[in-house]
Amino acid sequence: MSTEPAATEETGQPAREPGTDDGPAQATTEPGTEPSASGTEPAAPEATPAETGETPAETPAETADADSAEADAAAGAAQLSEAEAELAAQREHRERIARRKAERDEPIASGTKLHGQAADLLAAVRAVETGAKPVRVFEDAPAPRRPAPEPARGPEPVVRSGTQAPAAEAVDAVRSVLAEGGAPASLAEQAAATLGEVAEAVLREDPWQLLRIAGVRPEQADGFARALLGEAGSPDDERRNRAVAVWLLEQAAVAGHTALDAPALASALGRYGVADADAAVQSAISEGDLLVFQDALEDTPAPAATAPEQGTSEEPDGSEEEQERPVRVLVGLERYALAEESLADALARVVNSLAKEETPEHAALLGAASGRGSTAELIRAVAGSGLVLHTGGEAARAEPAALAAAAAAAGLRVCAATHTAYGRRAFARSLGTPAEGVAVVTVAGLLSGAEGPGRDAEGAFDVDLLVVLDAPQLDVESAAMLVESLPDGARLVLSGDAGALWSAGPGRVFADLLGARACPVVVSRTPDEGPIGELVSGIGIGELNQVAAPGKEVVIVPVRDAGEAVHRTVQLVADSVPRAFSLPADATQVITVGHGGAAGTRALNAALKERLNPGPGRFGGFDPEDRVAYSPAPGRTRQGRVVRADADGLHLECEGEPVVVPKERVEQSVRHGWALTAHQAVGQRWPAAVVVLPGDAAQGLTRAWVYTAFGRGERHLSVVHGVEQALPRAVAERPAKPRTTRLQTLLRTQVPSAGATAARQEP
Repeated sequence: MSTEPAATEETGQPAREPGTDDGPAQATTEPGTEPSASGTEPAAPEATPAETGETPAETPAETADADSAEADAAAGAAQLSEAEAELAAQREHRERIARRKAERDEPIASGTKLHGQAADLLAAVRAVETGAKPVRVFEDAPAPRRPAPEPARGPEPVVRSGTQAPAAEAVDAVRSVLAEGGAPASLAEQAAATLGEVAEAVLREDPWQLLRIAGVRPEQADGFARALLGEAGSPDDERRNRAVAVWLLEQAAVAGHTALDAPALASALGRYGVADADAAVQSAISEGDLLVFQDALEDTPAPAATAPEQGTSEEPDGSEEEQERPVRVLVGLERYALAEESLADALARVVNSLAKEETPEHAALLGAASGRGSTAELIRAVAGSGLVLHTGGEAARAEPAALAAAAAAAGLRVCAATHTAYGRRAFARSLGTPAEGVAVVTVAGLLSGAEGPGRDAEGAFDVDLLVVLDAPQLDVESAAMLVESLPDGARLVLSGDAGALWSAGPGRVFADLLGARACPVVVSRTPDEGPIGELVSGIGIGELNQVAAPGKEVVIVPVRDAGEAVHRTVQLVADSVPRAFSLPADATQVITVGHGGAAGTRALNAALKERLNPGPGRFGGFDPEDRVAYSPAPGRTRQGRVVRADADGLHLECEGEPVVVPKERVEQSVRHGWALTAHQAVGQRWPAAVVVLPGDAAQGLTRAWVYTAFGRGERHLSVVHGVEQALPRAVAERPAKPRTTRLQTLLRTQVPSAGATAARQEP
């Protein structure tokens, strides 16, 4: 590593990002905001968020809930945007799992819930009993499915961001009740979209439902309730207690949890003035707002049966009651609980539905797996298993590319899905000559129907093999929709870097699958090359090593404070890196820990705009040619530039695609993009990266964060270093922020082989 000399050039003070309001009652949600720190009690907003870099009072609670009112309105539009189509897919998925839950609660008549061969066997038995001719149970193998024709696609329309706004009458009614309660009128449209056409009546009946609006905190909802209800709006109101319990679980979901330990939730409720936390939780459960689970602790052995005392004839009964395992009581929102259960069901189906007999495709795959190495091992694993996990760094992405090409050559219909458009382009390059039969898409495009091979008559993806790159970025809802859409007999490969940050949304799907050991796991042995690859590989195993960088591939820039960090960052992006590597300034990406603070993305973007594209910000804080980060949905970030603005909204160019963001959504979903957080940058790489670590960032650092941020540069990495020994401590001692999920437990009950499969492939 080398060290940059001290800077001599002065820059102005970092300005606050235009159009941002940090007031407590109407704080706006930063697009692409990462989960906050979880600590030991992740639901407690008092804990300092790690990825936002802001105090909870400044950082709004970001929720990913796609409200049905908006989605229903969007379904009738002539052209669905990508965001609208994704919301519609999520709504359809939630309706499907809700129907499944309702079916489970119904009484089951004998034989009526059997399907497939089991139902045929039952019909044959009944036919014999009645003397009728039995149906044929074991039929010949069905003919291979013919691929569905590709739907005709006209010219691609300009993508419009956002969904259809709620009715003006509903917004006006909500604005009226908000004014009565002293709440900002700017919340009216969001409240009407979230609570539906009856939002005004809902808020009058239960003012604490205001907590369902992103950015509203309990103390603000309390003031709103007192203004509407007077003395009846007391802090011990049962409606308040239920609403706060739900709000805390929503905050936990923002931090990545799909459920919370009951004691952690009770403790957090106590900090928000709920005197009887247990009663509040029970009330929310009885109203259907929350669900409770009792999961056995797998790591704790069952108590041994007590032996009878000497001289007695009593035998140990070995009953279940006396040998029960201790359980963990979890509380969660129905939305994420059903998604997690649906995902476990779908994964078990993928594992169990692959044909056991050898097929021509199986033989062809085995033939392509001749030789040794990770690629051959991956192909062999996919030939024999419906679900396979693959882990490795950037260089290892060549292995699933080789698998996709071999599978297509074997006659399988193959689709590869990545987290970002950058990943889609990079994977297509890895394939070399476009392989016939391999569709390369983004996960969001595949789920929305905007990209991919289409669906068959039953609504399943028209594929035989789905390869998902960047699998750690799958949240539980996206993963459930993806896996549920696979047809029976299809193969699924989840590939990703196990050391990278987890998804921005709730869940840790890839990590839970690795922990459950429910399928073969292939660990790549292809190393990342160069000084950056060597540095990142060491970080992945908890070691921050010095590496030789003769070409200044890795540079450490020590700074004393946040102001110097901003100054040095601007100098690196505008002067040092372009001069040393002959790169334009827009080939360098700045990455920092959070949005707030003296060296967060706001301050850095203001300083970088002043240097690289100064202007008055006449389009809601933006000027033509501004570099921007556009968030069409929570957890997704697309980079682009500003083209112009007009009555339709802000016109962007994102990865070569025109995008129009309506005026009312600009502040919520568009921000300057010279500087990003690590969660916004995951799944992408740039020729050069500048990672900024000011002194106040120390508590937000983890090994996964450092691993992800340091790996974003292809040719060069500069580290603006102001955290001293906190950096090596984070790498060595803090692997990742903990998340509470249930997927591992559910998989152990759904997949009998979980915990024993593929022990040979694990390192």
